Amino acid sequence: MGDRRGGAQGGGTDLAWAALAGDPALTEHIAYGGPPGLLPARLPVMSLARSTVAVCALAAAELAARRNGGPVPAVRVDDGAVATAFVSERQLRVDGRACSSFAPLSRFWRTADGWVRTHANYPHHRARLLRALDLPDTAGECDVAAELSGRRAEEIEETVCAAGGLAVAARTPEGWRAHPQGAAVAAHPLLTLGPLDDAPARPLSPPAGPPTLPAAGLRVLDLTRVIAGPVATRTLALLGADVLRIDAPQLPESQDAHSDTGFGKRSAALDLGSSADRARFEELLSRADVVVTGYRPGALDRFGLAPEALVARRPGLVVARLSAWGDDGPWGGRRGFDSLVQVATGIAAVEADAGSASEDSPESSGGARPGGTPGALPAQALDHGTGYLLAAAVLRALTEQSRTGGSFLATLALARTARWLLDDLTDDGERPSGPERPGPRPETSGPRPETPGAGAYDPARHLGETDSTLGRLRHALPPVSFDGAPATWTTPPGRCGTDAPVWR
Repeated sequence: MGDRRGGAQGGGTDLAWAALAGDPALTEHIAYGGPPGLLPARLPVMSLARSTVAVCALAAAELAARRNGGPVPAVRVDDGAVATAFVSERQLRVDGRACSSFAPLSRFWRTADGWVRTHANYPHHRARLLRALDLPDTAGECDVAAELSGRRAEEIEETVCAAGGLAVAARTPEGWRAHPQGAAVAAHPLLTLGPLDDAPARPLSPPAGPPTLPAAGLRVLDLTRVIAGPVATRTLALLGADVLRIDAPQLPESQDAHSDTGFGKRSAALDLGSSADRARFEELLSRADVVVTGYRPGALDRFGLAPEALVARRPGLVVARLSAWGDDGPWGGRRGFDSLVQVATGIAAVEADAGSASEDSPESSGGARPGGTPGALPAQALDHGTGYLLAAAVLRALTEQSRTGGSFLATLALARTARWLLDDLTDDGERPSGPERPGPRPETSGPRPETPGAGAYDPARHLGETDSTLGRLRHALPPVSFDGAPATWTTPPGRCGTDAPVWR
């Protein structure tokens, strides 16, 4: 498979699998299929999506073989399932209600010298943005537009960031590479994965009867928010893990966002500044196998949640850490979201006037934007792609830990995934031949359909429905598929923060 068979799918998968230190021969277990022309963009978005799901499924299959014995199960990657999953937040319906939306102040704005992108979906981020601009809490889009139109983009970026808000100046890829943070990101690989110590190996329990799911019986503490981290832990839950998400009760979270990524998981609220809640967390940690964090580097250190501190208390732990901008550089401690990383790294500049959907209206079918407005990818692909890479890193770490011992650390960043998309991935119009669908694949540029695909693509094939305490849910089905993989999650999401902070 891979480069030997030609095309973007194999090349992207090989690059990602190499970053995970996987055995190159295992990629022969992957077959590709599905309709062509999905997630069209100037950049190779479908290659990114396909590759990240492929390595996640392969890492799951490898761990399944480790637990059950026998050969690594065959992996199948269906482009239709992948494209649907990469817009899962747009596909979600609760009793028929669409749930995906951006707040009015989360959008592009014209500045005196270019463009800036703000993010104000959370109430505290909106308040900080308006405070940084010396605007009242009642200010609307017209007020913000008038204020920003007379300022320079980078001055806005620094002013809002200093106030704890989120705003990023639009840059070209060349401008980002010349930026100190761009240089810091370029100094690192797509992801890092390796041992932190020489803790004893933890044997994985063999199946007592039928084959065991790869992550069955493993306990995962999920300290992530929004999309990327929750997509990773949603995938681990699919594969059998007991995933318990922990949120601070004082930090607001969107129930709709949780309804999309909360499948298979439970969710509890703990204030780590409280001695009683901290003691509950330590009890959970004492029996955990994996901790996944998605906060800014250093933000959790004061609670003893730095990777080295965690493994000191729980040797043999797998720690996976996700951030927006990376662990170092002048922006290492900054907040960030997929939409902002697209703008800072030059992705929005590449996609400008390419018929890509504007983040002003994330679900629109796009078209050329008047005045050269920066564009956007057809999905929040940095979030989703990094999420599947994060899950793959955890699964590979569990396999290696069971063989060699050690506590493991994986680090990923949206900005690193963006660099991979901009600089390393290619989309040369070829699909690697395989048993499902051999032959060429059309170019993915061109007009954007309202749904993430074209031609024979039928999203209904990749959607499921289930009842929950929230109502009747229509949702994207998981794209991670291998022989023996579950077709969907065992439980629907519940209300964020309402579960007991205990392991099953």
